[in-house]
Amino acid sequence: MWAFIILAVDVIVLYMIVPFALTRILGWGVHSEVGAEKEIAFTFDDGPDPCYTPELLDLLKEHGIKATFFVLGKKAQKYPELIERMHREGHQIGIHNYTHTPNWIQFPWTNRRKQVDRTADIVERITGERPIFYRPPWGLLNLGDFFLLRESYRIVLWSVMVGDWKASLSAEQLKDALIKKIKPGSIIVLHDSGDTPWADEEAPLNMITGLEEVLKEMDKKGLKCLRIDELLNKEVSYSREARSRVKHRGQIDL
Repeated sequence: MWAFIILAVDVIVLYMIVPFALTRILGWGVHSEVGAEKEIAFTFDDGPDPCYTPELLDLLKEHGIKATFFVLGKKAQKYPELIERMHREGHQIGIHNYTHTPNWIQFPWTNRRKQVDRTADIVERITGERPIFYRPPWGLLNLGDFFLLRESYRIVLWSVMVGDWKASLSAEQLKDALIKKIKPGSIIVLHDSGDTPWADEEAPLNMITGLEEVLKEMDKKGLKCLRIDELLNKEVSYSREARSRVKHRGQIDL
């Protein structure tokens, strides 16, 4: 009996805790924050939502901002017109599984086929472009995901989260929290749908209201909002410039 318990604990640690430590604590194999001078990225999970996503897209269009949407395949299938609009207006579309099911309770090969690849197929049929960026629900990967998914997808987590899935977080509180936490290179996660587990259905309304003020503040600070792919390209340029400056000062460029 004890041998079985010890084996079960070992499996849990290896399958769940190890990838959590690698990705969420050490940041290995994922993108959660980048080196940038004046660029940030807003990302939105759990949509598309027929009530809130159009309002959010209107706001982003008004401010001339391109964002990244990590969509659920089941919703993309149901609301293809919203995926088309995201694509048409220049936003990046990433994958957030077919359903909002945690990867910890799925086999990695099943998760890739039925959740990730299935969603990529749906988005590709709608837009003509296959998404390559992936964010797992709750940011949780199992050990198999850590190796299997990184073969074809780039995994993106976040550096700024404020709990906007709860309606108890007012628009004013959300605004203050985001302004306090955002810095150059930040990847911000917000949610344009409130129908996933432990979320409040009306919460995205506060998010959109607060975000409008945040975008104005980001503009005042001279921070530019980019898609994830654009931000990662900026990181490469920023790193090259930094190495060049070091070399110019007479130090060794490694």
